[in-house]
Amino acid sequence: MCEHARVSATVLVVGGGGREHAIVRALSRSNRRPRIVCAPGNAGIALDAECVPVDATDAGEVTRLARSIGADLAVIGPEAPLVAGVADALRAEGIPTVGPGAAAARLEGSKAFSKDVMVAAGVPTARAITVTSVEEGMAAVAELGPFVAVKADGLAAGKGVVVAHDPDTARSALDACLTHGVFGDAGRQVVVEEGLTGNEVSLLAVCSGGVVSRFPAARDYKPIGEGNTGPNTGGMGSVSPIPDIPDDMADRLVDEVHRPVIAELERRGIPFTGVLYAGLMMTADGPRVLEFNTRFGDPETQALLPRLDEDPYDLMEAIATGTLEDRPVRTSDDACVAVVLAAHGYPGTPRGGDVISGLEAAAATGADVFHAGTATDAEGRIVTAGGRVLAVARRGATVAAARAAAYDSASHISWEGMIMRRDIASGL
Repeated sequence: MCEHARVSATVLVVGGGGREHAIVRALSRSNRRPRIVCAPGNAGIALDAECVPVDATDAGEVTRLARSIGADLAVIGPEAPLVAGVADALRAEGIPTVGPGAAAARLEGSKAFSKDVMVAAGVPTARAITVTSVEEGMAAVAELGPFVAVKADGLAAGKGVVVAHDPDTARSALDACLTHGVFGDAGRQVVVEEGLTGNEVSLLAVCSGGVVSRFPAARDYKPIGEGNTGPNTGGMGSVSPIPDIPDDMADRLVDEVHRPVIAELERRGIPFTGVLYAGLMMTADGPRVLEFNTRFGDPETQALLPRLDEDPYDLMEAIATGTLEDRPVRTSDDACVAVVLAAHGYPGTPRGGDVISGLEAAAATGADVFHAGTATDAEGRIVTAGGRVLAVARRGATVAAARAAAYDSASHISWEGMIMRRDIASGL
């Protein structure tokens, strides 16, 4: 028996989406056999962990829960608690935590701050201008355009970016943020960025004490429609690995992107403990950073963690305690594809309450069915309760095999108005 198999531990996972379900599912496979508590969780997470209905962004509530369960480790999934300083509060209680403090989480919480850090660190990124009025925004479009990305500065649940190929579309996006306030405070400041073309890449690395340990490259698919058409979403599917970014190239990208950013933050007196996600565009002129996230990506995590080939609790503990090794995260040689199933009306106003069928049948095929926006109704049935409802992940010897398996498993699930892209990981 493994030495760790006899050791008990309690881990608190903060969040209630598909990424958090993937984290919970991975931790449940640890040789440490930890007690897992998720706050607040969802209907699917409740099958794998104890769920406690607290406000994930309320540092007081989260720390009180952590103390009450005797948490040995905390893992924060979503961006909003990180920006709100929940990781700071947990660490102040002496609880080892995976997730950066509020100062470092500004890399995701403010696109203007992120740009400033990238420029100071010499990280390749698109030219950008930060504006606070439509008139300033249109002047920026005239300077950078006509092909630009209009980005709400703050957190907008993955929906705050409009790629505009003409001035009218750019103006509409600027009006939405700065005149109509569709993203509230997150859109009071807007970053107008020159448009870039190429293949997008998600490269996640866990970081602690200046040490950087990367995952294999992944790719997510943000637009709602096949062929990457329609409005952006939080992500309609993901795949790892991707053949156009082999491991040696991923290592070079980490050296060009992640390490300089971590060093620049440390120069500013801002330590980074957690996950640094770089969204990259591989342009004809080389890689350019589109965005940073300061947590596990969603839905990339649903394609990465099933490939993990080391103990997940040990990895999370090493991040949180500063004992992380400077080497790539160990993963299996196979591929994983995750297909997101979304609710009717997404990404606008998703409809809730639709009864989901086929969950057990999909799981019986060997799929990891990760719940994101689900709840249990008065009759005990699992129903839709969010935009992205589920992610169905399957592994395979190749990307093509994993893709075919994922769609086969997803075919067992249905509800009225379900949305699913059918081209995730095609052509790889």
